[in-house]
Amino acid sequence: KKGTQQVSFHFIYQTEMTTIRRFCCDDLLRFSSVNLDHLTETFNMSFYMTYLARWPDYFHVAEAPGNRVMGYIMGKVEGQGESWHGHVTAVTVAPEFRRQQLAKKLMNLLEDISDKIDKAYFVDLFVRASNTPAIKMYEKLDYVIYRRVLRYYSGEEDGLDMRKALSRDVEKKSIIPLKRPVTPDELEYD
Repeated sequence: KKGTQQVSFHFIYQTEMTTIRRFCCDDLLRFSSVNLDHLTETFNMSFYMTYLARWPDYFHVAEAPGNRVMGYIMGKVEGQGESWHGHVTAVTVAPEFRRQQLAKKLMNLLEDISDKIDKAYFVDLFVRASNTPAIKMYEKLDYVIYRRVLRYYSGEEDGLDMRKALSRDVEKKSIIPLKRPVTPDELEYD
Protein backbone atom coordinates (compact mmCIF):
# COMPACT_ATOMS: atom_id res chain seq x y z
CA LYS A 1 0.00 0.00 0.00
CA LYS A 2 1.61 3.23 -1.12
CA GLY A 3 1.83 6.06 1.36
CA THR A 4 0.88 4.01 4.38
CA GLN A 5 3.02 3.03 7.29
CA GLN A 6 3.78 -0.67 7.68
CA VAL A 7 2.40 -1.91 10.98
CA SER A 8 4.16 -4.91 12.43
CA PHE A 9 2.02 -7.54 14.10
CA HIS A 10 3.65 -9.68 16.78
CA PHE A 11 1.71 -12.65 18.03
CA ILE A 12 2.62 -15.57 20.21
CA TYR A 13 -0.07 -18.11 20.92
CA GLN A 14 0.85 -20.60 23.59
CA THR A 15 -0.83 -23.55 25.23
CA GLU A 16 0.69 -26.27 27.34
CA MET A 17 1.68 -28.19 24.20
CA THR A 18 1.93 -25.66 21.38
CA THR A 19 3.60 -22.33 20.68
CA ILE A 20 2.70 -20.37 17.55
CA ARG A 21 5.16 -17.59 16.81
CA ARG A 22 6.58 -15.65 13.90
CA PHE A 23 8.79 -17.71 11.60
CA CYS A 24 12.51 -16.82 11.73
CA CYS A 25 15.55 -17.67 9.58
CA ASP A 26 16.63 -20.54 11.84
CA ASP A 27 13.30 -22.25 11.17
CA LEU A 28 14.28 -22.70 7.52
CA LEU A 29 16.77 -25.31 8.67
CA ARG A 30 14.25 -27.12 10.86
CA PHE A 31 11.00 -27.36 8.93
CA SER A 32 11.81 -29.73 6.06
CA SER A 33 10.24 -32.73 7.82
CA VAL A 34 6.87 -30.94 7.72
CA ASN A 35 7.17 -30.60 3.93
CA LEU A 36 7.46 -34.35 3.31
CA ASP A 37 3.71 -34.63 2.67
CA HIS A 38 3.21 -35.20 -1.09
CA LEU A 39 0.44 -32.56 -1.18
CA THR A 40 2.66 -29.85 0.34
CA GLU A 41 4.35 -27.58 -2.17
CA THR A 42 8.06 -27.22 -1.42
CA PHE A 43 9.83 -24.10 -2.64
CA ASN A 44 13.48 -23.08 -2.86
CA MET A 45 15.16 -21.22 0.00
CA SER A 46 15.12 -17.85 -1.77
CA PHE A 47 11.32 -18.11 -2.09
CA TYR A 48 10.92 -18.63 1.67
CA MET A 49 13.43 -15.84 2.38
CA THR A 50 11.48 -13.42 0.17
CA TYR A 51 8.29 -14.11 2.13
CA LEU A 52 10.13 -13.79 5.41
CA ALA A 53 11.57 -10.42 4.37
CA ARG A 54 8.50 -8.94 2.62
CA TRP A 55 5.59 -10.35 4.64
CA PRO A 56 6.91 -11.37 8.09
CA ASP A 57 3.47 -10.87 9.68
CA TYR A 58 2.12 -13.61 7.41
CA PHE A 59 4.71 -16.28 8.22
CA HIS A 60 4.25 -18.27 11.43
CA VAL A 61 5.44 -21.56 12.84
CA ALA A 62 3.85 -23.90 15.39
CA GLU A 63 6.21 -25.66 17.77
CA ALA A 64 5.82 -28.57 20.18
CA PRO A 65 7.85 -28.84 23.38
CA GLY A 66 11.50 -29.35 22.57
CA ASN A 67 11.21 -26.89 19.66
CA ARG A 68 9.84 -29.53 17.26
CA VAL A 69 8.21 -27.91 14.25
CA MET A 70 4.58 -29.01 14.08
CA GLY A 71 3.51 -26.91 11.11
CA TYR A 72 3.62 -23.48 9.54
CA ILE A 73 1.67 -20.96 7.51
CA MET A 74 3.12 -18.65 4.91
CA GLY A 75 1.25 -15.92 3.09
CA LYS A 76 1.16 -12.35 1.90
CA VAL A 77 -1.10 -9.39 1.24
CA GLU A 78 -1.60 -8.22 -2.34
CA GLY A 79 -3.97 -6.68 -4.89
CA GLN A 80 -5.55 -3.27 -5.36
CA GLY A 81 -8.90 -1.71 -4.58
CA GLU A 82 -11.57 -4.30 -3.85
CA SER A 83 -9.05 -7.00 -4.83
CA TRP A 84 -6.83 -6.11 -1.83
CA HIS A 85 -6.54 -9.45 -0.05
CA GLY A 86 -4.57 -11.79 2.16
CA HIS A 87 -3.23 -14.87 0.43
CA VAL A 88 -2.34 -18.24 1.95
CA THR A 89 0.69 -19.47 0.02
CA ALA A 90 1.20 -22.58 2.15
CA VAL A 91 -0.24 -24.09 5.31
CA THR A 92 0.90 -27.50 6.42
CA VAL A 93 0.98 -29.60 9.56
CA ALA A 94 3.21 -32.64 10.12
CA PRO A 95 1.21 -35.89 10.04
CA GLU A 96 1.84 -36.68 13.72
CA PHE A 97 0.32 -33.33 14.75
CA ARG A 98 -2.82 -33.41 12.63
CA ARG A 99 -6.36 -33.53 14.04
CA GLN A 100 -5.46 -30.99 16.75
CA GLN A 101 -7.00 -27.98 14.95
CA LEU A 102 -3.52 -26.55 14.37
CA ALA A 103 -4.20 -25.64 10.72
CA LYS A 104 -7.37 -23.87 11.86
CA LYS A 105 -5.41 -21.81 14.42
CA LEU A 106 -2.81 -20.88 11.79
CA MET A 107 -5.51 -19.94 9.27
CA ASN A 108 -7.36 -17.84 11.87
CA LEU A 109 -4.15 -15.97 12.62
CA LEU A 110 -3.54 -15.11 8.96
CA GLU A 111 -7.19 -14.09 8.55
CA ASP A 112 -7.01 -11.81 11.62
CA ILE A 113 -3.88 -10.11 10.30
CA SER A 114 -5.49 -9.66 6.86
CA ASP A 115 -8.70 -8.31 8.39
CA LYS A 116 -7.58 -6.19 11.33
CA ILE A 117 -4.10 -5.02 10.33
CA ASP A 118 -4.17 -4.81 6.52
CA LYS A 119 -7.94 -4.19 6.12
CA ALA A 120 -8.20 -6.71 3.28
CA TYR A 121 -11.48 -7.60 1.61
CA PHE A 122 -10.90 -11.35 1.57
CA VAL A 123 -8.37 -14.16 2.00
CA ASP A 124 -7.71 -16.59 -0.82
CA LEU A 125 -5.75 -19.78 -1.37
CA PHE A 126 -5.21 -22.39 -4.04
CA VAL A 127 -5.67 -26.10 -3.44
CA ARG A 128 -5.33 -29.14 -5.68
CA ALA A 129 -8.75 -30.20 -6.96
CA SER A 130 -7.91 -33.77 -5.85
CA ASN A 131 -7.08 -32.77 -2.24
CA THR A 132 -10.51 -33.57 -0.79
CA PRO A 133 -9.43 -33.49 2.91
CA ALA A 134 -7.99 -29.98 2.53
CA ILE A 135 -11.02 -28.74 0.58
CA LYS A 136 -13.34 -30.04 3.29
CA MET A 137 -11.22 -28.40 5.99
CA TYR A 138 -11.29 -25.04 4.18
CA GLU A 139 -15.05 -25.31 3.70
CA LYS A 140 -15.42 -25.86 7.48
CA LEU A 141 -13.47 -22.60 7.88
CA ASP A 142 -16.06 -20.84 5.66
CA TYR A 143 -14.05 -20.77 2.44
CA VAL A 144 -15.96 -21.18 -0.81
CA ILE A 145 -14.75 -22.29 -4.22
CA TYR A 146 -14.48 -19.06 -6.16
CA ARG A 147 -13.15 -20.54 -9.40
CA ARG A 148 -11.40 -23.53 -10.95
CA VAL A 149 -7.98 -22.87 -12.49
CA LEU A 150 -7.26 -25.34 -15.27
CA ARG A 151 -3.87 -27.08 -15.13
CA TYR A 152 -2.69 -24.81 -12.28
CA TYR A 153 -0.33 -27.36 -10.72
CA SER A 154 2.65 -28.19 -12.95
CA GLY A 155 0.47 -27.73 -16.01
CA GLU A 156 -1.34 -30.97 -15.15
CA GLU A 157 -3.76 -30.81 -12.24
CA ASP A 158 -6.51 -28.24 -11.80
CA GLY A 159 -6.45 -25.97 -8.79
CA LEU A 160 -9.35 -24.48 -6.90
CA ASP A 161 -9.17 -20.82 -5.89
CA MET A 162 -10.99 -20.70 -2.56
CA ARG A 163 -11.96 -17.48 -0.78
CA LYS A 164 -13.31 -16.22 2.50
CA ALA A 165 -14.80 -12.73 2.75
CA LEU A 166 -13.53 -10.50 5.57
CA SER A 167 -15.35 -7.75 7.46
CA ARG A 168 -14.46 -5.03 4.92
CA ASP A 169 -16.40 -6.90 2.21
CA VAL A 170 -19.81 -6.21 3.74
CA GLU A 171 -21.71 -7.37 0.66
CA LYS A 172 -19.47 -10.44 0.20
CA LYS A 173 -18.86 -9.61 -3.47
CA SER A 174 -15.40 -11.19 -3.37
CA ILE A 175 -16.79 -14.70 -2.90
CA ILE A 176 -19.42 -14.78 -5.66
CA PRO A 177 -18.20 -17.78 -7.70
CA LEU A 178 -17.17 -17.35 -11.32
CA LYS A 179 -19.33 -19.37 -13.69
CA ARG A 180 -16.47 -20.63 -15.86
CA PRO A 181 -12.99 -22.02 -15.21
CA VAL A 182 -9.93 -19.88 -15.96
CA THR A 183 -6.40 -20.65 -17.09
CA PRO A 184 -3.28 -19.67 -15.12
CA ASP A 185 -2.49 -16.86 -17.58
CA GLU A 186 -5.84 -15.24 -16.71
CA LEU A 187 -4.88 -14.88 -13.04
CA GLU A 188 -3.89 -11.45 -11.78
CA TYR A 189 -0.50 -11.33 -10.11
CA ASP A 190 0.76 -8.30 -8.22
